[in-house]
Amino acid sequence: MNDLNDHLENIAKEGYTIIENAIDSGLLEELNDALLFLEKSLKITPGANLFEGHKTIRIYNLLAHQMVFQKVPTYRKVLNIIEGVLDQGCLISSLSSISIDPGEIAQPIHVDDALIGLSRPHKAVVCNSMWALTDFTEENGATRIIPQSHNWEDSPTYGESYETIAAEMSKGSVLIWPGSLWHGGGANLSEKRRVGIAMNYCAGFIRQQENQQLGLSLERVRTFSDRLVELVGYGTYRGLIGHINKRSPAQEILGKKDNSQNIWDGSDKD
Repeated sequence: MNDLNDHLENIAKEGYTIIENAIDSGLLEELNDALLFLEKSLKITPGANLFEGHKTIRIYNLLAHQMVFQKVPTYRKVLNIIEGVLDQGCLISSLSSISIDPGEIAQPIHVDDALIGLSRPHKAVVCNSMWALTDFTEENGATRIIPQSHNWEDSPTYGESYETIAAEMSKGSVLIWPGSLWHGGGANLSEKRRVGIAMNYCAGFIRQQENQQLGLSLERVRTFSDRLVELVGYGTYRGLIGHINKRSPAQEILGKKDNSQNIWDGSDKD
């Protein structure tokens, strides 16, 4: 399934979609190499709680590290679908890696927008993606999902067991789902690590999960493409939300030139 409308329809109906073989092989290897380098150089250790996993390696704030990670948020095959679920004013909520080692147990089933506090079901304000840097299988901990649960009125009870399916996909594929879908990382019963990148987005009027503006140096942000600068939060949402003295942060702080107009300046009618 490669048509944008098909993916959006699948998300609306089932609560998820998978883009098969979406990631170029060269980029896959770059990302895998970069994650292994960071894990060793930063001496990353597994989480200390059930949610993050006692045998799971997570590396947060990836945009603060190697430049290869700048290619992930703006990857068009994925971003087109994200913008279709949210809109073009969406933001990067977080960019992290999740490497599930052999022997890890299943993550508790959860939703990604629980802290926002909206009554369910609701329009998507979070849309997340999982990039498969290795094969994702039933045995090695593929993401567990409950299809159509994004339309349920209830959220899962933390720690309860639920009937789920594995979102199996080959290396290089990408799983996309709205934040209200019930899901969780699977148990790794294999002898090999399952590696993924969690590229998560939110609506432009929602606070980002990772603080992109304080977590990234201005020197780093100045190396970003114009679209990535917007995605980390240096633009404004609909010409208003996030402005500084009626200018976008990209204009006010980074000195970038753009033709965006504050919403108030366009409010007068002739």
